Amino acid sequence: MTNEQEPARWLLISVSTAGGAATLRVQVWRKLRSLGALYVQQSVCLLPARPAVVREVRRLADRIRRQGGTARVLTMTFADPAEEHGVIAELNTARDAEYREVLGRLPQLRKELADERARGNATYAEVEESEADLERFRAWLAKIAARDYFLAPRGNQARHAVEEAAAELAAFEEAALLAEAPEPVLAVEPPRLKVADQR
Repeated sequence: MTNEQEPARWLLISVSTAGGAATLRVQVWRKLRSLGALYVQQSVCLLPARPAVVREVRRLADRIRRQGGTARVLTMTFADPAEEHGVIAELNTARDAEYREVLGRLPQLRKELADERARGNATYAEVEESEADLERFRAWLAKIAARDYFLAPRGNQARHAVEEAAAELAAFEEAALLAEAPEPVLAVEPPRLKVADQR
């Protein structure tokens, strides 16, 4: 619920792609999954009716209709708060599973950094490769966070783990910099001797 006076609004989405383009079913499934939809039965799902979600679902429904499918989008509220809490718990469970996947794959990046450093292989090429990996993790995390409507418990843990990996990469980059471009030793000019005037 958003507050005591006004119950939270939800979208109930019913879709049929029969008669549509061959790829329509996959496109619809991917879009609804990217929004974090919770399927209550085949071709029927729920999403919170947040402004950005409503816009995306309307666009999707229009595309489905244009391509020969059918789509119905209904706005609803839950009569039973326990039912709504159950749906929210299911959505959070789904997001936590995604966050767990991020947490499960991050140690590989961190181990690779540690192994390369231990081998004395802190190089710019390794920094670049690891930076690209870290950016993929950040992009992945951002996609999950965009559909984490109810702040699933593992979200903070995943964000913290990605930032820890970023800190380790920064330390690795510093080691690579020192290995490949050490601080130049400043040439110290010998002191000039003052020659006494012998006139």
